[in-house]
Amino acid sequence: MPSSPSSHKTLQVLITSANSAGFLLFGYDQGIMSGVVLSQSWLSQMDHPSELTIGTITALYDVGAVIGALLSAFTSDRLGRKRTLLLGSFFVFLGGALMSASFSRVEFMASRVMVGIGTGYITSVTPVYQAEIGEHEQRGWQVCCQLTTMLGGLLMAYCINYGFWFVDGEMQWRVPLGFQCVFAVFILGLGPWLVDTPRWLFRQDFGTSNGEGSEKQRGLRVLARLRGKAVDDKEVKKEMKDIVDAIRLEKGQEGTWGSLFRSNGVKADKRFYLAVGIQLMQQLSGINIVTYFAPTLYTTSLGMSQDRALLLGCFTQLWYVLASFVTWYTIDRVGRRRLFISMALGMSLVLVGEAVAIAHGGMLGDVAAVVCLFLFEACFTWGWMACVWIYPPEILPLGIRAKGSALAAAADFIGNWIVVQVTPVGIAKMGWSFFLIWAGFNLVHAGIVWMFYPETGGLVLEAVHHVFTEDVAGEGHGTGLERLQWARVRVAARAVKESRLRKREEDESRRGLLDGDGDTDDEGITA
Repeated sequence: MPSSPSSHKTLQVLITSANSAGFLLFGYDQGIMSGVVLSQSWLSQMDHPSELTIGTITALYDVGAVIGALLSAFTSDRLGRKRTLLLGSFFVFLGGALMSASFSRVEFMASRVMVGIGTGYITSVTPVYQAEIGEHEQRGWQVCCQLTTMLGGLLMAYCINYGFWFVDGEMQWRVPLGFQCVFAVFILGLGPWLVDTPRWLFRQDFGTSNGEGSEKQRGLRVLARLRGKAVDDKEVKKEMKDIVDAIRLEKGQEGTWGSLFRSNGVKADKRFYLAVGIQLMQQLSGINIVTYFAPTLYTTSLGMSQDRALLLGCFTQLWYVLASFVTWYTIDRVGRRRLFISMALGMSLVLVGEAVAIAHGGMLGDVAAVVCLFLFEACFTWGWMACVWIYPPEILPLGIRAKGSALAAAADFIGNWIVVQVTPVGIAKMGWSFFLIWAGFNLVHAGIVWMFYPETGGLVLEAVHHVFTEDVAGEGHGTGLERLQWARVRVAARAVKESRLRKREEDESRRGLLDGDGDTDDEGITA
């Protein structure tokens, strides 16, 4: 067996790389059909499907992803985060190979479902995997890496589609579809060097003969490796104690699907509804109108030629990637909640602008419509990309984290399926008014988040848990519009403020000690 990496940074890079490659596959598969459905060779091979059938074939990926997410909910607690990721990657490899080799519509549809199953496994487990191995100050940033990589996969799919558009025959679509297997093999190749998360290992070993505080315990050893410290380090021991305390609190209340729908003294049911809701709202923002169908949108609504539409699709996704880097800076500084609300309002305004531009028509209208699509993608990635995928594993208690995150991912793909299924017909039949539906959804989303979604950024996972177990009798009913808010929103806001204040004081204290050491050294030299 290969030797383990000695550096904690190397270990975190390996795990983040594997998780990011998983999301790259997610992005690649979302984008690859945008060019395939325009290929005359593919249309001929699939017996010239109708617009509705094309939507169904494309959306079968999401059906498979829902199945994969549900299967992950049943298996990931037993398999662990690492093996669930590897299983999903194997499904993507097998499905991608079969899809690129398909000669009939039935073969293609079956293999597309298989790729979706693998993606469902991957997207269910990677946010949990990353959240459980990362330090709370870097948790959001690390998930941003994954989501930027996902957008890189989306951009890669568009570029490969454009490059192979000028190739005649079946290779025009078979090579782009098969290329995803490379990334699945990359994840599988990293498998021997990956480790499972300390929280999962502690939970597996809880109450065994190893003992909760034994230095021989697997979770403690992995936790120390991830933090780059000794197993008897004070901070490592404290983090272990916080994790074990949370496990002890939840241990008697876990193990059944009914736990998702009961409070169990930790508001588990409400936290589950928050997780499912945020992922469903992500898809009902309308993002996959652009992700899946940008070239179709450019040809149908704006009258562009197919090669120009594919090229502009590449630039659309390049902008998407570049805009995502802003979130690397803002997600842990601004917080999840403010980004959710402000960017939902931004998307609503931009989609109204898109409808007006398409209705206006002409050169000016076409330019404005393209600009609005670019602005829409920017608002989405700044507020509803990485924030959405990190939120469920942050908000869910450990006892239902794997099941809840998997079902939240399933909700995401159900929403995805709805959007992908109705978009080709909606664009063709409703024209500019189709965009007003999604503008309305985004306006509603902003209000829902403001009322019900607590902030999680800047808090360790166990502190998020405390937000839902703390007595809120002293919180009152708020003032003014705050009366409409759930009390837990105000508890979380106070917890985040206190956490940031403590961190600032610790940083200032540390700098003071360093300055003091420098003064002492100077005095010693002078003497």
